Amino acid sequence: MVDVLVQHGPMLIAIAAIVGFFMAWGIGANDVANAMGTSVGSKALTIKQAIIVAMIFEFAGAYLAGGEVTSTIRKGIIDAGYYTDVPELLVFGMIGALMAAGLWLLVASYLGWPVSTTHSIVGAIVGFSAVGVGIDSVSWGKVGGIVGSWIVTPAISGFLAYLIFQSAQKLIFDTENPIRQAKRFVPMYMAFAGFVMSLVTIKKGLKHVGMEFTNVEAYTLAVAIAVMIGIIGAVLIGRLKLDEKADRRTMFMNLERIFAVLMVLTACCMAFAHGSNDVANAIGPLAAVVSIVQHDGEIAKKAALAWWILPLGAVGIVAGLAIFGHRVIATIGKGITHLTPSRGFAAELAAASTVVIASGTGLPISTTQTLVGAVLGVGMARGIAALNLTVVRNIVVSWVVTLPAGAILSIIFFYTLKGIFS
Repeated sequence: MVDVLVQHGPMLIAIAAIVGFFMAWGIGANDVANAMGTSVGSKALTIKQAIIVAMIFEFAGAYLAGGEVTSTIRKGIIDAGYYTDVPELLVFGMIGALMAAGLWLLVASYLGWPVSTTHSIVGAIVGFSAVGVGIDSVSWGKVGGIVGSWIVTPAISGFLAYLIFQSAQKLIFDTENPIRQAKRFVPMYMAFAGFVMSLVTIKKGLKHVGMEFTNVEAYTLAVAIAVMIGIIGAVLIGRLKLDEKADRRTMFMNLERIFAVLMVLTACCMAFAHGSNDVANAIGPLAAVVSIVQHDGEIAKKAALAWWILPLGAVGIVAGLAIFGHRVIATIGKGITHLTPSRGFAAELAAASTVVIASGTGLPISTTQTLVGAVLGVGMARGIAALNLTVVRNIVVSWVVTLPAGAILSIIFFYTLKGIFS
């Protein structure tokens, strides 16, 4: 059956490239909106500015740090041993999985649902492998871990966001002299944000560029960057001409301006980390197809990337965001709860901290669920009435539907491709 790969190889690679781009487009339309939704919702950035910022940082993350080598089978969800004699089935499956996940992301983005791109592609890969090859070819323990993360990740990030937001209220907003307190404590928040963000970048991003750090080096570097950012923040805020005797409304508006700047910085780092991490959802299966076809059906554990794959993924992400990203941005930024820059900052920082915790402990994580959990946490800090429960319900339903939707669609596409090419 390897004849199929020899005969139709270039055609299969071309189809895989097109659906890989479509999947990256879906990631841009759905997931990137998460990184920017809080900035837009709290009016720190206009939608145009957010899209430009995200384009630059997502592209940089995906292209610079998206991985020279990508594991052919995403996160070890299926066992490649089952495909040694039938490599063409893995090729059909990966193409079908990309089509399925891309289509589901298109539907979800159109409806404004923030779903997990990681879970879409995982569901799709599990679907074709379990039905097309055999139930045993799937590592069900890994899938169980992903389902567990639906509850764990939003809970962690929601709790952290609640704490960060409450601390800002107690230390700054609810005091006699908020401006003086802000000058004292905001540099500390900036240092903490700097620490978390540099850790995300060092751990998630730079390891792909071939810059490997030991844990000690990574933490030392992150602490050094944090201290530097804290000092720069203290100097800059000290220079601001803020009237300490102004009425409270003006004071709060000035404070929110400070948090708006902080939030734009956290959003940039989130976009970079997201680009470096999630571009693999689109290019991993594509790299697998290219590798199998070029090596006449041999399945390697790691596939070196062809030169054109990363830019294809990076451009796809940016195109999806620019054309279709505004719908999910509206859900995250305005739909769940009313956001101000200080609330948005608490949510972004909590989401980034959760990403650091998860990558340290190896929890399978969805950026989307982390951020939605964080926004919920900030809303909860103001009482349940501050949340739009209809929107929350729709989001939770869309999460539950994502795995089976990806699986069912990929089974259909898998058998269609098998019928056409075998």
